[in-house]
Amino acid sequence: MRGPASVSTLLLRNVALFSQLPEAQLALLTRVVGRRSFTRSSTIIAAGDPSDALYIVISGRLKVMMSDDEGREVILAILGSGEFFGEMALLDDETRSATVIAIEPCELLSISKADFKRCLAENLDIGMGMMRGLVKRLREADRKIGSLALMDVYGRVARLLLEMSEEVNGQKVVNKRLPKQDIAKMIGASREMVSRVMKDLQSSGYIEVRNGAIYLRENIAMAH
Repeated sequence: MRGPASVSTLLLRNVALFSQLPEAQLALLTRVVGRRSFTRSSTIIAAGDPSDALYIVISGRLKVMMSDDEGREVILAILGSGEFFGEMALLDDETRSATVIAIEPCELLSISKADFKRCLAENLDIGMGMMRGLVKRLREADRKIGSLALMDVYGRVARLLLEMSEEVNGQKVVNKRLPKQDIAKMIGASREMVSRVMKDLQSSGYIEVRNGAIYLRENIAMAH
């Protein structure tokens, strides 16, 4: 991890959570928002730690995960540019509920608990942005619970690939590296089962793996 760097109003303007604030308030925020770079595999926050700050992703990817006493892990989400984390513990004053680890080198903004709560009290737009983020995560949790209960592993893998994909020239593509072990931890299956499913999806024509990217066919939603 490198030390804090300066934060400009232009950088904050490009963060969805702050984009609607007037220039004067952005200028005030630059005094209280920190900017840090983290290396791959860095632990940003750990489950059980006291809550001290909200973090916003400027670049890079991170995984949000939980583990039990036996070392079994589940990945709750993978976060990218523009997303934020750490807000739940700041809102209810509990300890951190999950661990966040950098998948690749990343750059983050951070704002302390006291400054964050002051921003919420003074800015309706920030409060609404935070609520939209929380609702999005609740909907994603509902979908994950539903897929665990109602879908087989094929369906869970197919849904995850669709959620992780982006549109490129009219085709859905997963460009970011997604290790099978991480897929397994995200859908509640073994790595071996995920490997088998991925091979089956490829041989059945639902996906094509090329140059490190996964190309999804239109019929992948029917995979089971």
